[in-house]
Amino acid sequence: MQKDINVAILGASGYTGAELLRLLAGHPRFRIAALTADRNAGEEMVSVYPHTLPQKLPTLTKIDDVDWSGIDAVFCCLPHGTTQDVIAGLPVHLKIVDLSADFRLYDLPTYAKWYGHEHRAPDLQTEAIYGLTELNRNAISNARLIANPGCYPTCAALPLLPLLTQGLIEADGIIVDAKSGVTGAGRSTRQDLLFTEVQDGFHPYGVGKHRHQPEIEQTLGMATGHDMHVVFTPHLLPINRGMMCTTYIRPTNGATEGDLRSALETAYADEHFVHLTPAGKWPATREVRGSNYCFMGLGSAGVPGQMVVISVIDNLVKGASGQALQNMNLLFGLEETQGLLLEPLYP
Repeated sequence: MQKDINVAILGASGYTGAELLRLLAGHPRFRIAALTADRNAGEEMVSVYPHTLPQKLPTLTKIDDVDWSGIDAVFCCLPHGTTQDVIAGLPVHLKIVDLSADFRLYDLPTYAKWYGHEHRAPDLQTEAIYGLTELNRNAISNARLIANPGCYPTCAALPLLPLLTQGLIEADGIIVDAKSGVTGAGRSTRQDLLFTEVQDGFHPYGVGKHRHQPEIEQTLGMATGHDMHVVFTPHLLPINRGMMCTTYIRPTNGATEGDLRSALETAYADEHFVHLTPAGKWPATREVRGSNYCFMGLGSAGVPGQMVVISVIDNLVKGASGQALQNMNLLFGLEETQGLLLEPLYP
């Protein structure tokens, strides 16, 4: 019988921690050995998330009180800006997937510019591998620390990467018009996230200054080999889960819709979680809800020389905890679909 792999979830009281509990409940190898939530230390998880009642889960504890000797891996679900110090203090035998933004940007001055402070673990930053699974699968498999991508960069980059690497679209002038469900903002009590502030409305935020912009540009730059600049505008949808990126692109001279469609079909032919919809069919957020899938559609924007690609994910699954589990599977040499073979919740 294969030995269980003991995992800890740091920051288990947030939405990404709760989503990991849902996914790990069906995993054949990973066993939840420790859960931390400093403000809820001493409580049972069922008091924080009543839906976890059927699960046999450890009592919530403080990070400093975890016995690391029996732990093999860590999912770090702590807020941005707090993870660097925590991970720097963890035992070196642990494999780590960090769901915060703390290790996503390779360039330290860029990190300081967008996050407002100097990086506090630069040595670890050089070790971290960016965890967009379909892009960095081989490097992820041989790493110790994975910087799990943001939801918007995942949704935006997956359809663009094959088109850029094959030179089928112009690298300049890409426009990403993005929308996310409210869970993307985390489980906080901010006034702008109250039901009465969000429901029956639709608004942009972080225009020209959202921290996922440099991450999108960095990810696309990995494909092109040079600096990238995109127009990125996020919006908040009055839904719990879901993300859509409507991206406007310009094909290079002579590239047809068929060429672009063929490139995407070829690039993702063997990928379990990334799928191109049939011609004329556009994906919707409800079609991937609760799953680790990314669906994408491609077609004319109705203007000569302009096309549109629309991609959708569940921001809590492929955009966060699902991709984190996909990466952790790779770190331990497991089939990367383990614990993730969940069909979308429809309707």
